[in-house]
Amino acid sequence: MHKMARIFLGIDGGGTKTEAAICDETGRVLGVGQAGGSGIDSAGAERALLAIGEAVEAARRQVGLPAAPFDGVFFGMAGVVSEADRAIVRDIAHRLRLGDCVEVDHDIRIALAGGLSGRPGIALIAGTGSSCFGVNAQGERWQAGGWGHLISDEGSSYWLGWNAIRLAMGAYDGRWQTALLEPVQRQLGLQEMTDIHYRLYTQGVTKAEIAAFAPLVIAAAEAGDAMAQQLLWQGAQELAQMVAAVARHLGWGAAPCEVTLVGGLWRAGEPVTAPFRKALAGLLPLVRIVAPELPPVLGACLLALQGAGVTIDEKVRRRLGEPRQK
Repeated sequence: MHKMARIFLGIDGGGTKTEAAICDETGRVLGVGQAGGSGIDSAGAERALLAIGEAVEAARRQVGLPAAPFDGVFFGMAGVVSEADRAIVRDIAHRLRLGDCVEVDHDIRIALAGGLSGRPGIALIAGTGSSCFGVNAQGERWQAGGWGHLISDEGSSYWLGWNAIRLAMGAYDGRWQTALLEPVQRQLGLQEMTDIHYRLYTQGVTKAEIAAFAPLVIAAAEAGDAMAQQLLWQGAQELAQMVAAVARHLGWGAAPCEVTLVGGLWRAGEPVTAPFRKALAGLLPLVRIVAPELPPVLGACLLALQGAGVTIDEKVRRRLGEPRQK
């Protein structure tokens, strides 16, 4: 392969998966690679380094690129919220000899850059957790939510799952009625609901295991269960409030803006999106919901290009979105 003038790297470092993408300065994607999780809050610095190195090496192999420094690198990393976090990731980049032009930010930033192909606007993530982030035309930025499952993550799969278990236990007690009782008991593998204390507090349950109860809420709501329907509506309102907070802060409270929806919860379709659209329209009537145009890892590539002074015009955006030539 002939040597390109400039080569760029984008990294999407999530809690369970790391993706790397290499592109040239025209936006053409040359190679992609995957590895395990590298969110520094969950994986730790050493495991994150191994995962990032593995993903980058896999992308390099696809393009036949030697282990030379890149002309620009952008990391979008789960769990990066402070300057101390950014310093850890920059140190990883230095140890992997990825180059001198390295930028680091949280994964919501690359979700926004990919979702709207670099345009100003807002990204709302609703997956295992939830968070919202926006950047306006002046470069001002704001985040709402995303402060972890102990105090935040409203409207997410985790939040729905936690509430499903809570509602099921209340139904067992006789405090209310909901069809969630039997499916929750079954998914927890309990012979008797009184075994729940041992299951949750002695054996323990992970955030991902709790998030896996969200489909039970959606199924119960579709079957007509009033409490499950109320829970989906409440979650939709929480998510819409996040978007409204970001919009107001960035000057879009009464002005048109674009919002892109990212994360696995949206794959449930209408049971989740319909109440969210209704809740959002009540708060921001001029908002426009946009399907993600590029995946977050290519949002990271776009930001790497931007950081090196490449103008992100329509041609570059189109190139980034084209299927990669084998």
